[in-house]
Amino acid sequence: MAAPHLLEVDNIEVVYNRTIQVLRGLSLVVPKGRIVALLGSNGAGKSTLLKAVSNLLAIEDGAVTSGAIRFAGEDIAALAPHTLVRRGLFHVMEGRRIFEDLTVEENLTAATFALTGRGASKPSFERVYSYFPRLHERRKGLAGYLSGGEQQMLAIGRALVAEPSLILLDEPSLGLAPKMMEEIFTIIARINADEGVSMLLVEQNATVALAVAHQGYIMETGKLVIEGSVDKLIHDQDVREFYLGFGGGGDARSYRDVKHYKRRKRWLS
Repeated sequence: MAAPHLLEVDNIEVVYNRTIQVLRGLSLVVPKGRIVALLGSNGAGKSTLLKAVSNLLAIEDGAVTSGAIRFAGEDIAALAPHTLVRRGLFHVMEGRRIFEDLTVEENLTAATFALTGRGASKPSFERVYSYFPRLHERRKGLAGYLSGGEQQMLAIGRALVAEPSLILLDEPSLGLAPKMMEEIFTIIARINADEGVSMLLVEQNATVALAVAHQGYIMETGKLVIEGSVDKLIHDQDVREFYLGFGGGGDARSYRDVKHYKRRKRWLS
């Protein structure tokens, strides 16, 4: 029996400024306890989808104009972003978005706002520190002095404080050195395995995303063009050529060597 879907995005369209259509006819699901990777080039609409799910589009004069988004079986169109956080949906936005003038511990404390009304006991940060020992070492220091990787750890740590059932992760590898990126994604996989937290992972680095995900989708210009299990994606010729960097003969291939229209013709014809 298939795992129930924690998140269901059903045939949505998103428009900015009442004129610019960014997403059209887009549907996807995130099953409980799974990591789902959402891959695609810059401008494909990946971050817009996450903002649609977390109801942040209005801040940028955007709106879901058709379709539905359901979280834990409930249509969330009328729910404010802070209400979604308190119900277990946490959005870790691109660029970390931490409070640089607060300490690490104060940043974590700020995230406890998400527990308001849940009747939870006094929050402990030990779980966060168990995944991110560096944060414990720097807990009294200003977050603005952390390295990029440590700031990403803090952003994910704040999500854990909120005790989410679903985390939306937007480009966690952005600006990170390869070693730090590997460490971050290893911890993401551990959190999913240990805590059972579902994740919708937006990422341009297809290799690292597919290494931790269970299934994935690929977007082009506001539409989904390929979807399936990780095994299906990594053996797909187009995915290997355009996202994993391998041509038909198994040799690494540059994006610049391939005409964009060729990809469009194969995938969208």
